[in-house]
Amino acid sequence: MKIVLLGYMASGKSAVGKLLTSKLNLPFIDLDNYIENGENLSISDIFSLKGEIYFRKKEGEYLKELLNLKNDCIISLGGGTPCYGNNMDIIKNKSQSFYLNASINTIFDRLKSETSERPLVATIGKENLKEYIAKHLFERSLYYSKAEKTVSVDNKTIEEIVEEINTLL
Repeated sequence: MKIVLLGYMASGKSAVGKLLTSKLNLPFIDLDNYIENGENLSISDIFSLKGEIYFRKKEGEYLKELLNLKNDCIISLGGGTPCYGNNMDIIKNKSQSFYLNASINTIFDRLKSETSERPLVATIGKENLKEYIAKHLFERSLYYSKAEKTVSVDNKTIEEIVEEINTLL
């Protein structure tokens, strides 16, 4: 069984995945880290040196590679991964998927202090961030809603989210 965690940036996919791995005794793979290792570049560098189209193409290839592994694992995706190519169809066919649903305010509160580490929001500025998040979430919600299960993460600890996912499995 592959468990895929998807949702907008800063929804807690990596943090939840890392704790879920100890609970379920399955390996955890962060897709962004996997891409960085495969490309020998940071995500930021891939975006700036090769562009978003190149990144999205590679992201889809690495996603397929992970979903085709023989071993069970937990995979956290980048926020945009489900929204490109036929990634969401592949995710639905090859895994159990969980949408970590965070509100605009939750995402804003988490992102406002770490914009420099996030290539897609680094140039936006705090004053435009909430509007950007709202627009992006609206565009991506169609894809996110195709996940098998949705877990609201607002006002919950990582432990509570992991427990909820474990119950839903």
